[in-house]
Amino acid sequence: MEESDQKVFSGKRILIVEDEYYLADETRRRLEDLGATIVGPTAKVGHALGLIGREHIDAAILDVCLGDELVFAVADELEERDINFVFATGYDGTVIPAKYKGGVLCGKPIDLEKVAAALSLYSS
Repeated sequence: MEESDQKVFSGKRILIVEDEYYLADETRRRLEDLGATIVGPTAKVGHALGLIGREHIDAAILDVCLGDELVFAVADELEERDINFVFATGYDGTVIPAKYKGGVLCGKPIDLEKVAAALSLYSS
């Protein structure tokens, strides 16, 4: 990210739902370096739903495939609460159901500048 963009995550509470430990940890560290507070990370749909119910969340980064689970129940809950999110996946866009086609798909490795723009954090 450009130096002027480094504060875009400052003060934001970002939920990370990712089952690849090293990717989740790297994303967590990078976001914390930019001033974000991380909710999670978690690799389970049920745990993510619990966090959404208990924590204030400004935005979320969702891995589509969490082992044998898909993350769409989490996306539904975030949409219901009007919380912006992006899907992060190594797969192409065909894995995203049609009801989410208006959502943003960020490939892996995660580009935080693209995530910030997708989550509308620049204007928040």
